[in-house]
Amino acid sequence: MVIAELDAGYAVIGDVQFLPGYCVLLGKDPAAAALADMPRPERVRFLADVDLLATAVERACRATDPAFRRVNIDVLGNTDPFVHAHVWPRYDWEPAHLLRRPVWLYDPAKWSDPASAFRDQHTQLRERITAELVLLARDDTTVVTGG
Repeated sequence: MVIAELDAGYAVIGDVQFLPGYCVLLGKDPAAAALADMPRPERVRFLADVDLLATAVERACRATDPAFRRVNIDVLGNTDPFVHAHVWPRYDWEPAHLLRRPVWLYDPAKWSDPASAFRDQHTQLRERITAELVLLARDDTTVVTGG
């Protein structure tokens, strides 16, 4: 499910797609359980990569679904003990009672429902996100110094 290796993380398409375009950035340092465990330059590089992934998801989703609203970013760490960030596209077609609420309020069954799983129908969106991400990473001029 990896779509690209970035400076500080691996961008992956989510194995669930009840919100098409959902991605995660997985940090490269397996010892870092939280952002605070990372030296500041590493943390800034990780957050810069989150920005690249979120921008790629936004561009790809906006181009493929006119009901695209925005991107939400979550860095939680409550379940998995490694640094990662969730990038959630949000859409106008979502249920009204969830539209302006956190994604985590969706029915937990969405996470295991086979209808929500990544399938062939998501391949084109994945490819578009990947292409956007490759362009953004190539053009990125983020420079982090210090130690």
